Amino acid sequence: MRVTVEGGRVVRIQGDPDHPTTQGVLCTKVSRYAERTYHDERVTYPMKRVGAKGRGEFVRVSWDEALADIAARLKQIAARDPQAVVPYSYAGTMGLVQGEAMAQRFFHKLGASLLDRTICSAAGGDAIAATYGAKVGMQTRFFAESQLVVIWGSNSIASNLHFWTLAQEAKRRGAKLIAIDPRRTETAEKCHQHIALLPGTDGALALGVMHELVAQQWLDHDYIERHVEGFERLQKRIAEWPPERAAEVCGISADEVRGLARDLGTTKPAAIRLNYGMQRVKGGGNATRLIALLPCLTGAWRQRAGGLLLSSSGWFKRYRNPSLERPDLLAGRRPRTINMSTIGGDLLHESSAAFGPKIEALIVYNSNPVAVAPESKKVVAGFARDDLFTVVLEHFMTDTADHADYVLPATTQLEHLDVHGTYGHTDIMWNEPAIAPIGEAKPNTQIFRELAARMGFADACFADDDETLARQAFDWAAIGTSFDALRERGWASLPIVDAPFADGGFATDSGKAQVDVCGLGVPEHVPNHESLLSSPELAARFPLAMISPPARHFLNSSFVNVKSLRSIEGEPLLEMHADDAAARSIDSGAMVRVFNERGEYRCRCEVSQRARPGVVNGLGVWWRKLGANGCNVNELTSQRLTDIGRAPTFYDCLVEVESCGAGR
Repeated sequence: MRVTVEGGRVVRIQGDPDHPTTQGVLCTKVSRYAERTYHDERVTYPMKRVGAKGRGEFVRVSWDEALADIAARLKQIAARDPQAVVPYSYAGTMGLVQGEAMAQRFFHKLGASLLDRTICSAAGGDAIAATYGAKVGMQTRFFAESQLVVIWGSNSIASNLHFWTLAQEAKRRGAKLIAIDPRRTETAEKCHQHIALLPGTDGALALGVMHELVAQQWLDHDYIERHVEGFERLQKRIAEWPPERAAEVCGISADEVRGLARDLGTTKPAAIRLNYGMQRVKGGGNATRLIALLPCLTGAWRQRAGGLLLSSSGWFKRYRNPSLERPDLLAGRRPRTINMSTIGGDLLHESSAAFGPKIEALIVYNSNPVAVAPESKKVVAGFARDDLFTVVLEHFMTDTADHADYVLPATTQLEHLDVHGTYGHTDIMWNEPAIAPIGEAKPNTQIFRELAARMGFADACFADDDETLARQAFDWAAIGTSFDALRERGWASLPIVDAPFADGGFATDSGKAQVDVCGLGVPEHVPNHESLLSSPELAARFPLAMISPPARHFLNSSFVNVKSLRSIEGEPLLEMHADDAAARSIDSGAMVRVFNERGEYRCRCEVSQRARPGVVNGLGVWWRKLGANGCNVNELTSQRLTDIGRAPTFYDCLVEVESCGAGR
């Protein structure tokens, strides 16, 4: 971002035109970041709860009072068992400094429970790492040179705008664009072809494509022999999936399966931009492994504009400082791990030998779990416990902040120093503070420094300032630059070759892409927990599959309270195909009740071509307090986990829909 400041106030935010990926462009959300920063509902001083949890009744207190009381409570709990304290954080900021650098030092020193941060990408990330050895892939900029771009499980226009610019450039050069997504997204509308498969059937589609690649001899046998390990075991699985079977499972035509195979097998260079929408189902990990093998079977990796990208974050891991978060402060202790995706159930657990101590304290930063975690009825019940001590570092009074005992004002990206890796391109990004913190807001790092001092943590690492933390984040010599050069220019590129796997060299032990991974076996299609095939009795009662992609102008629950963006979105919506609406006598614009065994959610229905028959799209993630019945779409999602990565299955969800009737 390029930020213009006049008189100490931000007056303009734009994309940096000098950065080769941003090229002066920002998405609609981030272009409104000043509006978010100066929002009149911004939390600008510490607050202590005085009313019932969830009511949002607080009084202003000083930092001294808040930190003294928080430290005293944590000391009491830690004296019994420090694992009863749980950190809860994710990607509210993705900076290495304000994210976990000082926070993890604090929790490691305390001996608190560890957090398994699974809520977004763990299934796909672990699956890619199992196949390629790390979360690595082709370089984003070379998609512009591809002759085939398959956008699989991604609404790039809404969530990956800079990639979409490259896809459009490829299109102008004659490339074919294919979108694979249950929803007819803004991106799918602008591609040459849209394959609208059923949720959770991506693995079956990949197997059907492989069957046709074998049948038509579109395989690169030389690449497979030299750079793929275990293909002969995969062949047996492929033989079971002719296009007709794959098409039946996916709810598409056999010709669509054959056509996709022909495009991938005969077009050079061919590239797949895989994203995380497709892995939020029971079989998300296996499906990711199968899709990741497609460019290996066709030899697409031979060219720099061929291959696949899910995430580039593994490239950064090679240069990250593993000691930044100071795991040595655990001093040999091995605390239990809490999965952030099952926080609702975990907060309701009593102490046991298997579970460990009951959770007595929760420190939430960079996240809004009451809104974003699955099966939110359990999440709300857990956060409402009178005996749970909750501290929330926040910008606004979110659904989670409403349940806190203390809310501490945190800075935004415009107010603090940070350094970022990415998961799209391969540039390290510098984050210079543009303005002073508003009100009494403090960076996450400073809050944890001061809390550490109150706890009596005397280790020298708790005195590291933000610049020191940023300098420690990467091995600058290995990257081939310096910290000062990064700060001066604003970004630094990792030394990645143009075609990283043209001659194999995957990050696995053998250097080959892996088919039969130890402990995982040969990848297969794993049906959804909730589907007509796996749970016919449930499907008879709740016949519609529901996915819950983020509304275009929100970033999960961030930006929901930015008034200009919320005015564009209007209100929570459920998109439904005309056939499904007619069968239920539902008119477009009607209020509907969406329900299953876990709960119900009321919102406006939009009869839309964006929904395919049999699937409804519950656009999220609205704050619960803004919902028609005080909840959001996560009232319906479950805490079941994926086959790989222990991740949530947001898009593995059956529901029924009925009209609320006039005025309801």
